[in-house]
Amino acid sequence: MKMIGIGDNGANSLLPQYREWIEQCDVLVGGERHLAFFPHVQCEKKAIKGGLKPLIETLQQEMRNVVILVSGDPLFFGLGSVLSKKLSLEIYPHTSSVQLAFAKMQDSWQDAYVTSVHGRPMKGLAQKIDGRKKVAILTDETNSPNAIATYLKAFGMTEYDAFVAENLEGENERCRHFTLDEMENTDFSPLNVVILKQRVPKQRDTMGIDDDLFIQRKPEKGLVTKKEIRVLSLHALGLQENSVAWDIGTCTGSVAIEMAKQAREGQVYAIEKNELDLENCLQNQRLHRADLTAVLGKAPARLDEFPEPDAIFIGGTGGNMEQLLEVCVRRLKPNGRIVINLATIENFADALKILKALNCEVNFIQASISRSKPILNITRLQPLTPIFILTAQKIIENDGENA
Repeated sequence: MKMIGIGDNGANSLLPQYREWIEQCDVLVGGERHLAFFPHVQCEKKAIKGGLKPLIETLQQEMRNVVILVSGDPLFFGLGSVLSKKLSLEIYPHTSSVQLAFAKMQDSWQDAYVTSVHGRPMKGLAQKIDGRKKVAILTDETNSPNAIATYLKAFGMTEYDAFVAENLEGENERCRHFTLDEMENTDFSPLNVVILKQRVPKQRDTMGIDDDLFIQRKPEKGLVTKKEIRVLSLHALGLQENSVAWDIGTCTGSVAIEMAKQAREGQVYAIEKNELDLENCLQNQRLHRADLTAVLGKAPARLDEFPEPDAIFIGGTGGNMEQLLEVCVRRLKPNGRIVINLATIENFADALKILKALNCEVNFIQASISRSKPILNITRLQPLTPIFILTAQKIIENDGENA
């Protein structure tokens, strides 16, 4: 079974050997646009549309000579990565749309970050691309160049200019440079690739954003996990770039935002019971270029809406600690971590007891930190509230089968 990458100029994009295989096959599979390139080929034709499961099941039973047509490089955000796990394939790639777009732009692409919003939500794009000098984005009709421009402007990412390559290798090929304002107000063909390039350098935030840079509740400012405690807690969480993480009691969103920047290929979910604090969290996301999911509610309510996490940060338990920790430990992935900030000895003792009873491996530190504060021409130390940082890891029980 052969999978052949094809360009938008149809048979002209293929080597003679590939055209021969197509003409001699018994079954030709592809999108309707791809099949239309070969009206003269007399064989059974199957259009790829809807779910892949029925097609895969059919092809797994197919004993005849099958050729599958896909756009560009099948293993570059294409069907090849999915079908190769289910079928025995020989894969013959064409030039990818991103390669072609950079060639039209006359710019190198070995230093570009490539991502896709084709058939998937744009959620999380801000932290994925923040600080990257050159970005290529595969689009679709919903996540169009216009929608991307609107999204970037909402997060203040105006350091980018854009290049849009439409209908590459097709009859209506068109490639143009834009500002974000221009791209937002221009019509495009559905088949396009967007390249973003920094006009001016912009570095992304490193871990430990200053407290004063977060929008906070007024007049009682200070409802934010302090920078030093935040950095220690984030380190304890052990996030990876693709981690799924929860922030319970997110308030201004300071921890969730820094989680999203660390796990920028993953997902972050936050919950907050105070509506005004949640609004501040949403504003802080745009300010700090972190696009995460934050909902109004008192945990453990609504946690069933979140996917199973690799890590959970708890900044406040809302008075129902035992029920909350039971839900968190149950939902936590194997070897996942829970990090809790606790200001009182009583709450710390309760959390320690509950987590041990839930068969977690627990360790903790007490962070007593002071900051320098100038007084006239001298300096004194101003202490922050001491905080227990408790880390619990979910222990995987041995069922004894391999003993």
